[in-house]
Amino acid sequence: VNGSIVLTSGGQLDAAASKITVDLSSLASDKSMRDSFIKRNTLQTSRYPAAVFAPTAITGLPSPLPTSGGATFQLAGNLTVHGVTKPATWTVTAQFNGRQISGKATAPFTITEFGMTIPKAGPVLSVQDAGTLELDFSNAPLAA
Repeated sequence: VNGSIVLTSGGQLDAAASKITVDLSSLASDKSMRDSFIKRNTLQTSRYPAAVFAPTAITGLPSPLPTSGGATFQLAGNLTVHGVTKPATWTVTAQFNGRQISGKATAPFTITEFGMTIPKAGPVLSVQDAGTLELDFSNAPLAA
């Protein structure tokens, strides 16, 4: 995962400078055989190697940013997965410590809305269409 969320000095989102990219070919779980199946058949990472989130709005973020404590806010934008772009809203729970920020962002996700086929392996394994994307972030320094 790489990218950044850039805020203006007034605490507004700088959408033109903000983007998060996830290298889907590097995703890994505790089962390499399952990972290979998902990358090859569902995500089709040879054709669609990355997922990209381009933020367009941020709501509920305190301004000025706190130097300690926590905050929960919404980050809305466009999520592109498997060559399909859909609006997405992430709920972000962040902890502030001086110029450092860490926390978790979550967003609902449906496999089929992005044009992917729900993974299934015979009668023994299937996956639900709906789930939640989660992104943990830490040690993200706030620029001066």
